[in-house]
Amino acid sequence: MSRDRVCLAAIAGAHGVRGLVKLKSFTETPEDALAYGPLEDEAGARRFEVSLKGRAGGKGGDLLLAAVAGVDSREAAEALRGTRLYIDRAALPEIAEEETYYQADLVGLAAVDGDGAARGRVKAVQNFGGGDLLEIEEEGGSSYFLPFTKTAVPEVDLDAGRIVIAPPEEVIVRPQGEEESEDGSAA
Repeated sequence: MSRDRVCLAAIAGAHGVRGLVKLKSFTETPEDALAYGPLEDEAGARRFEVSLKGRAGGKGGDLLLAAVAGVDSREAAEALRGTRLYIDRAALPEIAEEETYYQADLVGLAAVDGDGAARGRVKAVQNFGGGDLLEIEEEGGSSYFLPFTKTAVPEVDLDAGRIVIAPPEEVIVRPQGEEESEDGSAA
């Protein structure tokens, strides 16, 4: 993925029978995902005119309801499920002086520990309501979440293409009645 394009939202599925879609926004203010004009698919091959129609997802709504020009049936909306919507980075406002990067800039960066040992790559930046989390994908394909705090991620170096991470100690939760032996294994 080129750093010249930024993913603002993804189509999460259909809503109703008249072609509305549910959008998961990746912008700080969800409605801002639609503020930059037409959006495109990742390859830039398809262009989408998207207009806001409301919110979905219960009280407060964590998803946007939107109409996509030319999509007028549930089947057509469902066919777009999973489509990520992009704009050219140049269309975004300048980064505020106190900030140094967009979250999208973090995706793809190498994650290394304090000694420089490889720990994976940033797969995504997520927020499930408790603060930003970096999803770190390890070489074997498994991934884990790391809080995006100064303690857990003391350094972001875009020029070097990496972040330095200091993961917290793991907390092992054992099934009730199972105790840990002196060597740290389950007894």
